[in-house]
Amino acid sequence: MPETPIDRIDAAIARIAAAAARRAQASDALTNRHAALRTRMTEAVAALDEVIARGRSD
Repeated sequence: MPETPIDRIDAAIARIAAAAARRAQASDALTNRHAALRTRMTEAVAALDEVIARGRSD
């Protein structure tokens, strides 16, 4: 039995919803990676500040 136009529309909506979910998940992953990188960079800069400060007091 051939698909009806409604069946094709439903399938298209399901594909769009799945693609949107994958995109949202990818965006969330990127946001999480960015936050982790920001934290690591903040820690690295703080460590460098400590090294510089110790060098000045010597």
